[in-house]
Formats: sequence, C-alpha cells, structure tokens
Amino acid sequence: MVRRCGLLTNNREPVPLKGIEVALEVKDHVATVVSTLHYDNKEDKAIEAVFVFPLPGDAAVCHFSAKVGQTEIVAEVKEKQEAREEYDDALSSGQQAFLLEESEQSSDIFSLSVGSLPPGESASIRLEYIIELAVQADDALRFCLPAVLNPRYQPQGSEGGGVQMTSVPASQVPYSLSFSARVSSPRQVSKIDSNCSLEPLQYLNAEQSQAVVKLAAGHKFDRDVELLIYYQDAHQPAAVVEAGQVSAKPGTLMGDAVVMLSVYPEFPQAVMSSLASSGEFVFLLDRSESMSGTRISSARDTLLLLLKSLPMGCYFNIYSFGSSFEHIFPTSVEYSEKTMEEALKKVKEMQANLRGTAILQPLKHIYNQPCIPSQPRQLFVFTDGKVGNTKEVTSLVKKNSTSHRCFSFGIGEGASTALINGMAKEGGGHAQFITGADRMQPKVMQTLRFALQPAVEDISVTWDLPQGVTAIVLSPPLTAIFQGQRSLIYAQLTGQSSEAKDCFVTVKYNLAGHPTQNQIPFTLQPTEETGLTIHRLSARTVIRSLETEKNNYDLMPFMEREDKKEEEDGVKQKVVELSVQSGVSSSHTAFIAVHKGESSTTQGPLLHQIIPVPSFRNMPLRMYRMSMPISPPNACSMPRRMFSFSSSLGDCDSMRKRMVNAGQKHFEEQNFDLLKMGMRSSKKKSAPSTRNSADSCVEKTLASSSPTDPLLQLVSLQKASGSWELKPTLAAVLGKTSKEVEKLKPASANENVWATILALVWLHGFKSDAEVEWKLLARKAASWLLSLNAPSVTDCVVAANTLLGCNVQKDTLGL
Repeated sequence: MVRRCGLLTNNREPVPLKGIEVALEVKDHVATVVSTLHYDNKEDKAIEAVFVFPLPGDAAVCHFSAKVGQTEIVAEVKEKQEAREEYDDALSSGQQAFLLEESEQSSDIFSLSVGSLPPGESASIRLEYIIELAVQADDALRFCLPAVLNPRYQPQGSEGGGVQMTSVPASQVPYSLSFSARVSSPRQVSKIDSNCSLEPLQYLNAEQSQAVVKLAAGHKFDRDVELLIYYQDAHQPAAVVEAGQVSAKPGTLMGDAVVMLSVYPEFPQAVMSSLASSGEFVFLLDRSESMSGTRISSARDTLLLLLKSLPMGCYFNIYSFGSSFEHIFPTSVEYSEKTMEEALKKVKEMQANLRGTAILQPLKHIYNQPCIPSQPRQLFVFTDGKVGNTKEVTSLVKKNSTSHRCFSFGIGEGASTALINGMAKEGGGHAQFITGADRMQPKVMQTLRFALQPAVEDISVTWDLPQGVTAIVLSPPLTAIFQGQRSLIYAQLTGQSSEAKDCFVTVKYNLAGHPTQNQIPFTLQPTEETGLTIHRLSARTVIRSLETEKNNYDLMPFMEREDKKEEEDGVKQKVVELSVQSGVSSSHTAFIAVHKGESSTTQGPLLHQIIPVPSFRNMPLRMYRMSMPISPPNACSMPRRMFSFSSSLGDCDSMRKRMVNAGQKHFEEQNFDLLKMGMRSSKKKSAPSTRNSADSCVEKTLASSSPTDPLLQLVSLQKASGSWELKPTLAAVLGKTSKEVEKLKPASANENVWATILALVWLHGFKSDAEVEWKLLARKAASWLLSLNAPSVTDCVVAANTLLGCNVQKDTLGL
C-alpha cells in the first residue's frame, strides 16, 4: 500500500494546507457557516494545490474569496466549463487563480483548486454556505461539519464526471481545525451537545436566548463535528419574510421578497393512538465490505427489533446489496410466525461480504415489483453511503415516489448527506444519521413509528394575501407530513400592496379520514436583517429541483435523443442563470477568482498533487493533486499511472481530462484490492490498528448491543403475535429460575398471558431508558392481551411486580 501518496511535495515537504477555521452562526433553525482555509507554500517554486472535501449535500454555497498577501479577490459564479477554461488560462499565464467546483455526481463533494501560489507566499480561502438544520427524534437541531470523505463506489457502466479524491487514515490528517458557534433564537437555548469535546457553553444575555460555544483545545479534524442544539419549547410554526435585493430586477427571485414557512403539524391524539396495521415493509441493507464489524452487527440487531415490531397483517421482505444483491423472499410475504422466523434465521447469517456499494440495481428490482393492494409500500434503506452515482439513485427514487415512501439511514462517519437526505426527500420519508457513539436501534424504531403513522393525503397550501400580491411557491409540493417533524415551504412574493393586512398560509390535509389544517399568520414586513439568507436557500431549492428534473431525462429511454438533449440543455440553462443571479453554487457552475497582477508565463508541464481528507478504516488512498514546474515525471516516487502530462501549455483542458481518467482508474483498481489487504492484515496479531478514538468508541458502544444484551434476548423470544411463551429461556433473561417464575403464576392464568405480562413489566421496570426501542413491540403485546380478554390480567400484573421487584401499574402497560 502506498501510504504517502499526496501527503508530501516532491521535496518531501508537508502539503501546503496548514489549517481550517470555521465560524458557525445559527439563527433559530438556519445556519451560516464561514470556513477559512490557510495555505502556505514553503517550496522554492510556484505550486497548485487541489483540496477535495465534503460539505452537506443540501448546503447553499454562496461566497468564495481568496486573500493573497494584502489583496483580496472575490470569486464570481460562472458556467463550469467557462470557469475551468479561465482558470487554466490564468495558470498558463502565470497568474494566481482559484476555482471551486461542485461534483456533477454528488452535491456533497467539492473541489478547491489553488494556483499558482508563488514561492514563500501564503493564501487564505474564505468559503461561506447556508443550510437548514434537520430536526432529530428528540427535538434537537443537528448541525454536522463533515470532515470525513470516504471513497465512493462507482458501479461499472456508470458515468464518472466526478472530482478526483484522495484520502488518508483520519489520524494522519496534516492540518488543524478551530471551530466556534454562535446560536440565537427567540426561545431559550437549553443546551448544546456534541460528539467532540466542547468548552463550557457561554450565554450572552439574561434570557439565555444567545450563546457561544467552541471546540476544546487540541481537537484534531479526524471526525465529523456534530452539534445538537436544544431550544426551550422548540418547534413552533413560523414565517420569515426577507426583502429582495435592491440591485436585482423586480419580478425575479432575487428582486422580490421571499417568505420561508416552517410548518410543525400537531396531529389529533385520537388519530395518533391508532397506528397503521397494514403496509408492505421493504428493508434494504448495505452489505458492502465497509459495513464490516460492528456496523453489520448493529444492523442485524436492528432488523431483529424491526421484525418483532411489525404489525400482524402487513407484508415484508429484506434485500441486501453490495456489488450484487440478494433477497430473502422472491416477493414480499405476509407477516406471520413462520415468515418472521425464516427471515430472522437469514438475518443472523448476514455478513458484510458483498464487496461494493451498487445500490441502483436492487432499487430498480424493488420498484419493478407490483405493489400489493391496500398495503402501502414503505422502503427502509441502511447504508454507509459510499455511492458514486448519487444523482442517478435519487432520481430513481423520485420517479417512483408516488408508489412508496423511502426512509434512509446513513451509517458511520462520512456517509453521503446528498444520498441519505436526497433519498428521503425524494421518497417523501425521513432521513437519520448514525455517527460517533450513536445507537442505531432508537433512531430506526423512531422512524418505524413515522412509517406506521396514518398516511397524510390530499395536502394543499392556500395563501391569504393582500390584493396585488401573489405567492409563487418555489418548493416542491409537500408529499409527506409527519407528527413533530418540520416541513419548509419557500415562496416568492410578487407585486405590491398598500394594505396593512395580516397574511395567512393554511396547510390542509386529510389524516385517516379526518380533515385537518394548520394556519400560520405573518406580515409582509421583513422580519429582520437577514442579508439574503432566505433568498439563497430558496434559490438552492429551485436549483436542486431543476437538477433532479434534468437527471430524470436519463431515466426516459423512450425519448428521442435529440428531444432529450434539447430538454436537458434547457434545464441546464435555467440552472446556470439562477446560479449566476443568486450567487449559489450548482453542478453546472463554478466559482472562479483570478488575481490579475504581475505575471510571467509558466514554463514546462505541471505536476499535480492533492491535499488529503480523512477517511476511516482501511480505505484506499485517493488521488490528490498539487502542481509545480518540474523535470521528468519519474522524479516523483508515486505510481506513474496517477498522472498525465500535457505536451503544450495550451492543452490544459485535455490534460485535466486525462488526469481525471487516470485518477478514476487508479481509484477503481485500488478500491477493493486495498480493502481486502486491510482485512487480511487486520487478522494478523502484529498488524497495527488504523482505527481512531472515535471509531473505537463506536465499536465499544455498539458491542453493548450484541445478542448477549438482555433486552435483545428478550425481544428475540417474542412471537410474531406479540406474545411470549413461558420457557426457561425467558426466566433466564428475567434473572429468575423456572421454578421461581412458575411458583408465583396465578393459578387461573394462562401460561402465555403470564409470560407476556412478565416481559412487559420487566421492560417498563428495567429498560425504561430504551423505551423508544421496544415501545412498538410492547404495544403489540398489549393488543394481544386485550384481544384475549383474559380475566387474570390484574392478578398477573401484581404477581409480576412482586417477582421482579417492580412497581409498574396496569395502566402503564396499556391494559
């Protein structure tokens, strides 16, 4: 394994990225992130450095500038090929240039090119983006600063076109990170948690509605930085109106006012108390090699909880995938004791042994299966997200969104936010990320509760505005609403009115046959000075919708080639125009900045090196590039196939293409070979571990959820009906002998009734902290007991409390 590719210059000096400073400002549920990257050229020749790094997939990148010496250059947004040509021309002329590009395959990968940096010169790059913070199951708002960029599997036959990437073990990242966050809200900031060590939270006012927090000293940028922000009385419906840009033309998105609506539905308790008892539940599990160890073990335990919690009368199936895919049943089967046990037997045998992460083919197979009448399809996807054809996958989900809901789970550091969030968004579901020391089970079971909620139908949004003002909705139509989860609506407000009238937005929907509505009042007066934050988030929303529309043409083989190209070109032109107008990045544009000072023509070809980003486990190294005029290519000790050189200065673009192809080939060839080498070496006792402290924490935490966990042991004994049988194995889990259990059984009690009540009392008495994991299967057990109308239930509850030393009331058990 070539351990040091991309880490050193040809003189074996450290890479030029010295440090990253990140300042986060959170206003309620919108975050503005400013990252400053410091470069320092210690070489005696001019260099070019390329840094490939992750950003949240739904971020709106809206500012890019560079400061060289005392000169600051602010970048412009231009069509991507135009920007690339301008960048190459600048380098050929000896000028300093900076290029920021979004990957065409995945919106969460960016490439930053810095060149040509003179000898002994320093440069600071400033990057700004805006993002909406996602609501978690415990009402926290989650912010994640991605640090880890894992290799993305590119299925054979898929289009490339992505940026070149290289990674190093997370512990070897050669640059530092400083991070600070300022949080403000109309409500009190209750607390801020993180997967990293923080300095104490400091409040800035008496109301505790403003606070600052920083990473503790000594932090290494070797893992994603996650913040969980908790507000008092957190999530209330709200509307924020933002005035248009003065210099922009009225009637355009940037020239008109824009409103952002936050909808938090509260469903009637009577409706929510009765969860759905039907549906087709399809589970799709990633079994690629990167899921090995505790990830696949935790996934198996999670599938156990899911299968035990499914309602009688539903249908289900389990698929798993890697380079190929498998399924337990040819088609979905009715849930019963027999089918559940057959599935559990297969789940126990599942290993992370299917190599790559080719998710597209199993999705196509699932969508080609006919839907079962009166059984709404719910798809659960579990993956570590190392997928290279993200937009192709999310477009497929969107194409089939009318026939199912998709719930997605990103497992581990570096899971693609563009993939996980994109699948859930396009599939009308919900996304969850399981990182650091998170347990998978509570997040998955919370999502199952969402899936079992009564389906919301006939969603409509109506606007009550003053005469002369019209709302143009910019967000895609709402297709799913969940209890306690935020839905955002962006709208452009065109026209003017002299009326001082209050405005209203009404969201109406049908919930289990009950017409329901939520109304949000607002005024046309801009809420506060927010810059152009809401406008840029609106532009990002429209851009992503247009990009998805363009990708959908690839899924329409029946279209004539000329018609398809014409439609794609039309959509691309709209994306470029809006991206340039709003200053927000897209897959078809790039930020370009050129310092047009004194320059001299660069002589000789450029060798490119690349700055590493961290990845976990034994991931293959990927290609970075840094450039400087050099002598022959064999002066570098790195594999020759990683590089391609231009014979003339005017051929920069063709050189770039050859380098992309060479780097892609190198990545694909090493992807599996190095994984296997790492797996083999890990079996040797003398092999050093490459896992960092965060990964070890994950391993230890998930290990506590192994089959030896009493909770999982008890769950594994439950029958599909929801009942338990009176057996020695049950007594052992409860910490009792069979004789003790049988001795206190009420004489008139049925054995299975007694066993089921014992299990319920034990769950409530000893595992209340994990209630989200067993709540659904406990509800199923209570329903089974109620259906029997057994006369001895009260006596059994009293006896169970006596035996187990608990004080659980009958009402608490749902009886």
